[in-house]
Amino acid sequence: MKKELHIFFTALMFYTRIPCPKNITHHPDYLNKASRYFPLIGWIVGGISFIVFYLSSFLFSNEIAVVLSMIAGILVTGAFHEDGFADVCDGFGGGWTKEKILLIMKDSAIGAYGAIGVVLLFLLKFQSLVQLTDKAQIPDSGFGILLLFITAHALSRLAAVSIVFTHEYSREDATSKSKPIAQNFTWKEVVGAFFFGLLPLFVLSISCWQILLAVIPVFVFRYFLARYFQKWIGGYTGDCLGATQQVCEVVFYLSAIALWKFI
Repeated sequence: MKKELHIFFTALMFYTRIPCPKNITHHPDYLNKASRYFPLIGWIVGGISFIVFYLSSFLFSNEIAVVLSMIAGILVTGAFHEDGFADVCDGFGGGWTKEKILLIMKDSAIGAYGAIGVVLLFLLKFQSLVQLTDKAQIPDSGFGILLLFITAHALSRLAAVSIVFTHEYSREDATSKSKPIAQNFTWKEVVGAFFFGLLPLFVLSISCWQILLAVIPVFVFRYFLARYFQKWIGGYTGDCLGATQQVCEVVFYLSAIALWKFI
């Protein structure tokens, strides 16, 4: 139990800005195992985002509450995944070889592709959340919306970390802080990631059975993103995982809207 707590806090420290015990470090052995808790981190980020949304909704309009919840999620993670998404937009938008793409993604400056991509991503996320929370399509809307936030963050992180289980790390050097989680994994990492990634979805489906179908578009996008990364850079990087998480989160929101509208 003590070792599992250490692994969990390693994941919490790596993926968020939440303070952790002083004895927690980025030790490669623990980082390798931390991938099992990546979707669980989504529970925390989604829960905090919901709390901010719920409290803000008593004071402000639904739109402002959604924006504040998005800001909370970004602050909790330190824009970890959004930064990866922007880097992927710049790298794959401006590079035509593996070496050029990887070089651009390492650059800390954001380019036109990254800026445009992040703006469009946030617009989609904002409009989706406004529609999902304003129409109150979820039974027992308070608890249902909480589950919606948690499911989106957990499932999208599962989609991202599953790439680690099926593809090779692209960079040949040790310059990326994401490389330790890509070195090896065991069945415990796979089972843990899928358990924490899918559990909120199954709980939400008790009231809204059709939400289970959202798994299909999420993992379809995950498949094509991984295939695209494989084609151009021969695998993935930490930025690719961040981009996958962001894209799959938005895909989940859009899928939920479509499912509740047509089914």
